[in-house]
Amino acid sequence: MNRQDLSFPSGRDTCAAWLYPATAGAEPSPVIVMAHGFTGTRRDRLGPFAERFAAAGFAALVFDYRGFGDSTGPRHVAHVGHQLEDWAAAIAFARSLPDADPDRIATFGSSMGGGHALAAAAADPRIAAAVSQVPFIDTVAQMRRPGPRAMARMLGLAVLDRAGAVLGREPRWLHAVGQPGEPAFITAPGAEAGWRRVVETGEDSRWEDRVAARALLARPYRPAKLAAELHCPWLVCVGGDDRTARPAVAIAAAERAPHGELRVYPGVDHFDVYDGPELEAVVADELAFLRRHLAPRGA
Repeated sequence: MNRQDLSFPSGRDTCAAWLYPATAGAEPSPVIVMAHGFTGTRRDRLGPFAERFAAAGFAALVFDYRGFGDSTGPRHVAHVGHQLEDWAAAIAFARSLPDADPDRIATFGSSMGGGHALAAAAADPRIAAAVSQVPFIDTVAQMRRPGPRAMARMLGLAVLDRAGAVLGREPRWLHAVGQPGEPAFITAPGAEAGWRRVVETGEDSRWEDRVAARALLARPYRPAKLAAELHCPWLVCVGGDDRTARPAVAIAAAERAPHGELRVYPGVDHFDVYDGPELEAVVADELAFLRRHLAPRGA
């Protein structure tokens, strides 16, 4: 596998990245900028997608958010604003690559990364296309909350964590995933088993099941509202039986987008797309979309 270990600055820290150079087609090549969702890293089954893109003539830059995976920064502190800064830095870095076509850059995100891929594309008029896979694009309408007792415990830890951060103390942790009703960020039925399968079949995963509790106090994240004015083609790949990110929200957003393209996979849950026949079906649609919208001028 012809893959390069790279890094780029974001804020005061450094994001770790893999570059999969395009193995077919003429240079300069399009670049797909890719990242995972909530607490996910480049090692957690994004490689199989990047390999397929590279083999089809699209370079792929897969990066870790600051504080996660192999990147530097305060560990396991999930902050939407900082992650969107990481996306902007990754896109700028992709444009600077010697064999890249700076006007054929696409964003690709999975789960909450799908929301980031939408937001990053909306913020950059030069982005040529965007792909959101099993997307989490509205924390109000899509998130499943645990019961009131678990939520009260989580909120208490979040308040203590935010106060401790001001005083420079170590974070108070919450689990990233858990069973329904447990105090964790993601508690949809089947989510814990599904995500752990992704991690266990990934590439030397560095994932840890902990997140600074202060993330619970963040403002609602609703990039779905950006869909109606998105300037570029946007592919939305939705699991028809997604129990983690309610599919109706993503379906409606894709239908509002001026250049939206929607693919719904019946019977597919949130974490099914990372391997097996589900991966094959999704990546085939993604490649067809990228070929249509990232072809060289005049092709």
